[in-house]
Amino acid sequence: MNLKDFIRSIPDYPKKGILFRDITTLIKDEKAFAETINQIVEKSKKFEFDKIAAIESRGFVFASAVSYILNKPFIMLRKKNKLPADVHSVDFELEYGKATIEVHKDSINSDDKVLIIDDLIATGGTAEAAAKLIEISKGKVSAFIFVINLFDLGGADNLNKKKYKVENLIEFPGH
Repeated sequence: MNLKDFIRSIPDYPKKGILFRDITTLIKDEKAFAETINQIVEKSKKFEFDKIAAIESRGFVFASAVSYILNKPFIMLRKKNKLPADVHSVDFELEYGKATIEVHKDSINSDDKVLIIDDLIATGGTAEAAAKLIEISKGKVSAFIFVINLFDLGGADNLNKKKYKVENLIEFPGH
């Protein structure tokens, strides 16, 4: 099954010049979604990890299923002011704006190895912020797994240069 066939491309969304890669067409197909989860589970076997973290919100779709299958705790990395208890926060730049993500301070223990899952990597700002959250919490990033890598935007390369392990299922150009 070619997962690329299930990704819809929407030009000029959320703003002019962005070619948005839409995963809703992938997850609404039960066979494509199951294949995606199976491929993430298979790629995760390369890494040693204690917990799975995902970036709000589309990362939750994939990581929660993988967490269930692998019987690993699931940690939500959420947008600012979405978590009710004490949090660590990291501000970062997006391709089209600024944002903050947070994690509960009690979600990650010292030396926990954390696998981070998200739907897509573009320039890598969100992924780097996620790594910082794990590290501020005294955990270690085992690896990143993305469904889609927008290879020409350089995010995966930037993570590799920073010595993070990165896997993806499919690739597209970002424009």
